[in-house]
Amino acid sequence: MSRAVAGRVGLTRVTSEVLDPAEHYAAVQDPAAGATVSFAGVVRDHDDGRGVTELDYHEHPTAAAIVAEVAAEIAARPGVIAVAVSHRVGLLRVGDIALAAAASGAHRREAFEACMDLVDEVKRRLPVWKRQVFSDGSDEWVGSA
Repeated sequence: MSRAVAGRVGLTRVTSEVLDPAEHYAAVQDPAAGATVSFAGVVRDHDDGRGVTELDYHEHPTAAAIVAEVAAEIAARPGVIAVAVSHRVGLLRVGDIALAAAASGAHRREAFEACMDLVDEVKRRLPVWKRQVFSDGSDEWVGSA
């Protein structure tokens, strides 16, 4: 059975709280879904050959609205059942999850593409700035997530 209605947005937020990929996965579950894809963007210990110890994310007041807008756009695609996405702000250590996302679709292609595009579009459009702190004690600001 094909779904003619637009998919739903199960969860969106910009938060300082720890992100749980399982919560995002659960938020997109639906009996009509033939596939569910999830993603966790994790703070790594390096960037461009330099050791990284932490990231400090700062959001613009419109950040949550932008995340919701992106999610609604992706959810409206044919074959997408549901999407969920959150970005964390504040001080994050190596191993912390900075971005969690999930998408369910009628088929695997729709789910994979929806999740990938959801992550890419949030990272491209979200007004979030990050301060990277390197293992040598230096830091740098990056214009967007």
